[in-house]
Amino acid sequence: MDLSLIQKDILITLISLYHQHSHPVKGDDIANIIKRNPGTVRNQMQALKALGLVDGVPGPKGGYHPTAEAYKELNIKPTDDEAEVTIKKDGEVIKGIKVTEIDFTTLCHPDLCHSLIRIIGNVRNFAIGEEITIGPTPVNKLMIRGEVFGRDEIQGALLISISEMTSLPKKSIRHYMSAPLISMAPETSIHEAITICNRHKIHGAPVIMGEELIGIVTLTDIIKAIDRNLPLDTPISTVMTHEVIEADGDTRLYEVIRRFKEREIGRLIVVEDGKPVGILTQSDIIRVFPTL
Repeated sequence: MDLSLIQKDILITLISLYHQHSHPVKGDDIANIIKRNPGTVRNQMQALKALGLVDGVPGPKGGYHPTAEAYKELNIKPTDDEAEVTIKKDGEVIKGIKVTEIDFTTLCHPDLCHSLIRIIGNVRNFAIGEEITIGPTPVNKLMIRGEVFGRDEIQGALLISISEMTSLPKKSIRHYMSAPLISMAPETSIHEAITICNRHKIHGAPVIMGEELIGIVTLTDIIKAIDRNLPLDTPISTVMTHEVIEADGDTRLYEVIRRFKEREIGRLIVVEDGKPVGILTQSDIIRVFPTL
């Protein structure tokens, strides 16, 4: 079937809006997005209906929705349980855009790595020269970062020059944590804490009373206490950080990476059955994933 550029534009936008809202889409909404006259969109919708690509729903809450043939025509799988593969600009997910296919066009080139990214959504949301991040993909947790250098409105695709490509580790954090856990008691003195950190070459440790995690003390906390001229026999319970970031041992490593960045933390405590069993630090992550 040989669709015109405007027909493909309308159809891609219709599918994108329908996926977002799960109800019939007004022609005026499509016209606003693709910057076309609403009358032009309505005329093209009649042609798309005649081709069996669009169905109309009458009434005040009616509109249009794509048929199965529309997905076939654009080579898109309409599976409801598909994983979402997103695109980000400046760390923010672009709503209404979903990646459906990644084709590497210059994978074997010695100097270049280009890719064609097919999307559901309007390619005009992206400007030439913009930096975008794609992923993670559902199986291999592939993350791609690159610069847009072209847009193919007929295929609904972006052409990007890849600057970084990484597959995120999929194992749970219990495989990467440091264990057995080195901890301190609340009555441990600042001097003893310094000795423990030096002996084990660590920069911080959880503070545990019985089996309860009550805080965490770091070298930063100790340095601040010394700057305040606190005696070295001061118990660490007076200088520790009470808010402790925890994560279950079953949590995937890639799921906690964002937590490290957003909370600006250097470590978190790994718990199992409510009890602390290990510690995961930025150094542990960097050893596994050096591009972070």
